[in-house]
Amino acid sequence: METIDDYAPLVAALKGARHVGVLTGAGVSTLSGIPDFRGPKGLYANPDAERIFDIDWFDRDPSVYYRGCQELVYGLKNFRPNPVHEALALLETRGILKGIATQNIDMLHQKAGSKVVWEVHGSPIRHHCRQCGAGKSFEEICALLKSGVEVPRCSCGGAYKPDITFFGEALPEEAFVKSQELAIRSDVFLVLGTSLTVYPAAGLPRLTLQAGGKVFVVNGSPTTLDAEASFCGKDLAVFAEAILQAFPGEGTL
Repeated sequence: METIDDYAPLVAALKGARHVGVLTGAGVSTLSGIPDFRGPKGLYANPDAERIFDIDWFDRDPSVYYRGCQELVYGLKNFRPNPVHEALALLETRGILKGIATQNIDMLHQKAGSKVVWEVHGSPIRHHCRQCGAGKSFEEICALLKSGVEVPRCSCGGAYKPDITFFGEALPEEAFVKSQELAIRSDVFLVLGTSLTVYPAAGLPRLTLQAGGKVFVVNGSPTTLDAEASFCGKDLAVFAEAILQAFPGEGTL
């Protein structure tokens, strides 16, 4: 069982770093009670999983997406940030952390107070009409769904699609370019809650290594970069406790 003391090398690296970046994955979200999309209770256990986030299927029948995501996307408003989100927000407040690249679409980093968040797989925080491009907020779409609307539609008749990257769509360019810049500039880059199997986001920490920086991994299972990492931990809750203890003060929730 890991203890706070096991994270002393990581804490020391953060204290001595010039530029710190982070990549977060599903393991961070699960601490808030959100099922891992690829886990046994996740979205991909759904028999229609391949269709739910497929852009061609969305254009053909957007109700497949809205039925499949009623709880796992539009129920996200019911979840709260956990100590990992809190710890990262604190590090940003203290000027140590320069930005977060996240594979998650739950918006919990922002809820925790983080300002520089690059959502490499997009986000449901905004929705846009597939016909005319008109936008609506996550809250507006939630209200429509709560009123009984099966598929939220624009006045022009087009279906509103979340700005999540579906299969068949390119990653959001600005978010990914900024994430690459973050990784390249970081002398310390944290990999939290991801086994680094989903590309191209999984390639970000390698950019840090190629630029001469160090990678620190905290994930419940092995990653493809463990052999090259300067540190490997397993318990995100202990990691968060170590950070909050080492950097006390403003910025906590």
